[in-house]
Amino acid sequence: MATTNARKPVRWLWILLGILVILALVGLSIFRQVSRIDRPVTYTSDADHFRYGSISSDVNGIPYWIWATMPEVCKGLLPGGYASLGVIQEPGKPTPIGFSMRRVGPLDQVGPNCALCHSTTVRASPEATPAVYLGAPAQQLDLMGYFRFLFNCGRSASFTKEKVIAAIGRHIQLGVKDRLIYGIAVPQVRKALIEGGAQFDSIVVGRPPWGPGRVDTFNPYKVLVFHQDMTQDKTIGTADFMSIWDQKSREGLWLHWDGNNDSLDERNLSASIGAGATPITLSNNVNMAAINRIKAWLMQMPAPRYPFAIDPAKMAAGAPIYKALCASCHEAGQKGFGAVIPTKYLQTDPERQLAFDDSMAAKMNTIGAGKSWAFHRFRPTQGYASHPLDGIWLRAPYLHNGSVPTLSELLSPPGERRAVFYRGYDVYDPLRVGFVSDVPAAHGRQFYRFDTRDRGNSNGGHLYGIDLTPEQKTALIEYLKTL
Repeated sequence: MATTNARKPVRWLWILLGILVILALVGLSIFRQVSRIDRPVTYTSDADHFRYGSISSDVNGIPYWIWATMPEVCKGLLPGGYASLGVIQEPGKPTPIGFSMRRVGPLDQVGPNCALCHSTTVRASPEATPAVYLGAPAQQLDLMGYFRFLFNCGRSASFTKEKVIAAIGRHIQLGVKDRLIYGIAVPQVRKALIEGGAQFDSIVVGRPPWGPGRVDTFNPYKVLVFHQDMTQDKTIGTADFMSIWDQKSREGLWLHWDGNNDSLDERNLSASIGAGATPITLSNNVNMAAINRIKAWLMQMPAPRYPFAIDPAKMAAGAPIYKALCASCHEAGQKGFGAVIPTKYLQTDPERQLAFDDSMAAKMNTIGAGKSWAFHRFRPTQGYASHPLDGIWLRAPYLHNGSVPTLSELLSPPGERRAVFYRGYDVYDPLRVGFVSDVPAAHGRQFYRFDTRDRGNSNGGHLYGIDLTPEQKTALIEYLKTL
């Protein structure tokens, strides 16, 4: 009898142990299932997919609520929040245009997409409601400022899990499980931002700031993809964002400012990698389908029409001037259309072209080796490509480095072009055709003082049209508004 009673605790112990094992296995199964979640937010509208759809940079993105509260946690680093960087926030949307979200494991993550650098706003006056133009160069966006804020915040003493979780808790109700998850996520994000900050510093050190509407396109590849030591590399690859509408007319042309590739697919995928995607994430069929959906939409997307009044008589007078002066390089079917014009003829700043040399082209052509989308069309050039001028009114500032604020100044001799102006304002100047660029600040936002005397910022060259009479220049500009 005593033996039977002694066995009861042992039996219950085994039962309890069995229950714990089952619970552990169930928990492990749930953890594995949650960890495998990788689900981008999808959109019915192609335009919304462009605005907010994933190009797979969000696979390795920042958890949404950490990202959303970083301006609060590090408010001294970005007093005006993300809006002060020129992002476009639509009412009722969780992120500005140009940021996608996906559920990765237990959290929603956020990352940039094509629309961040290729959407802008235009206002007829400081009091007007901004009109959003998709596919346009994001001339108002301070992308360098955005990256600098993220990395500096991650390195800040303010970025602790206690302060981040407290900030998130002011916006949403956090349960015990949520606090545990963010308690793990915040140190991981901090570590990634510290490491990313060191890489970012090595890319930008010794080089002028990008300023709004610009990015150093390929030097980041040297560090982030090819792990190159930049201490001996002094090149400056900074250039304006480009328009990306009507891609069908660009098919087969030499793309990027320097004409270093003639494949739309390679251009698109290289842009995705530049935004934070990786060859691994691009191998996912779902991710590739999302990128191809954007491509298909952009193939047919027309350039936006000029929204202000046009003088019909002046426009008609400008048409033959355009045909005689501009069409040979910028009109489809003409000899120079889509060709690379050597810098010795253009006389524009050579730095962007020099930053992409034979060595860089060879490295770019190793990306995706063995995959169906592997790169093989990159090449170095000695100049800049002549592209279509569709929607040219919305592509200010002008030249590849954005060193000339208006079309009227582009038709002036370099000595008459402004040496210093401000970039980032979205109020339009229909008279000179470009954005207002003599205002240092407005609506609580400081604009970037662009100095053309800085290396890589020269406003020289492109001397076409400078000898026209004032009346001819006015007529040509009126015609250019219609393209």
